[in-house]
Amino acid sequence: MTGFVEKPEPAQVPGLEHLHTGKVRDLYRDQDGHLVMVASDRLSAFDWVLPTEIPDKGRILTRLSLWWFEQLTDLLPNHVISTDVPAGAPADWEGRTMICRSLRMVPVECVARGYLAGSGLVEYEESRTVCGLALPDGLENGSELPGSIFTPATKAAVGEHDENVSYEEMARRIGPETSAELRQSTLAAYDKARDIARERGIILADTKFEFGWDDAAGAEPRLTLADEVLTPDSSRFWPADQWQPGRSQPSFDKQYVRDWLASPASGWDRNGEQPPPPLPEDVVEATHARYVEAYERLTGVPWS
Repeated sequence: MTGFVEKPEPAQVPGLEHLHTGKVRDLYRDQDGHLVMVASDRLSAFDWVLPTEIPDKGRILTRLSLWWFEQLTDLLPNHVISTDVPAGAPADWEGRTMICRSLRMVPVECVARGYLAGSGLVEYEESRTVCGLALPDGLENGSELPGSIFTPATKAAVGEHDENVSYEEMARRIGPETSAELRQSTLAAYDKARDIARERGIILADTKFEFGWDDAAGAEPRLTLADEVLTPDSSRFWPADQWQPGRSQPSFDKQYVRDWLASPASGWDRNGEQPPPPLPEDVVEATHARYVEAYERLTGVPWS
């Protein structure tokens, strides 16, 4: 079993049509045809959306995404129009709302990796490859790769795994020209973000981007960066001064929650039929602190 432990009811807002409740974001369409993305404080782990929220998480992710969109404007256009809260929306939407252009989304998660971790590590240990790309012998958990690599995945529904695919399989599904543009754009964005993070004492181990085609009237469709970008929910951020290949790395993301859920302290069997339990207060506080620290170290701005 996977999915929502407690699926929330969407807010009813005059002039907005509710489209989708995702793991973290709620999606609406306004009367101008724009998308309204609202980042909640929900947290997902092991394909479950947990019953306990992390205070301010949605606002942190939104503000960090906006900061990164700004850093990447010389490379890629993005879908953000404004951060105005629609009239009649709940007060809680302040700081967690983005009004965005509606794009023709590419059905691929565009993942860039500069270090060996996660599903890439699992595949490497089995075959010395990641998404079919051959890598040299001798790498271990957390090793820096010889160069950044593009490893696409198919986007899964809530409660299901994203599935890594080879570049050749992606090209077969969506076409070689689009695939080549996605790979070039993904690696260019990752390399720039990696260098920005490194200047701030943070390793950007890997990240995933989502792209769509902007079919605005009278213009050539252009590949546009969408959704969230370079947040602790879509990226692995490690403190550079604690990086040590050969072990799991300390991180600024929800790994702390995953570790607790997998520990005897949680009393939860992730392979069983029961949903995960509520998070204890100390785990919530520690996770919140990691999100805040990631925001502050990357942007140089105190969280408030």
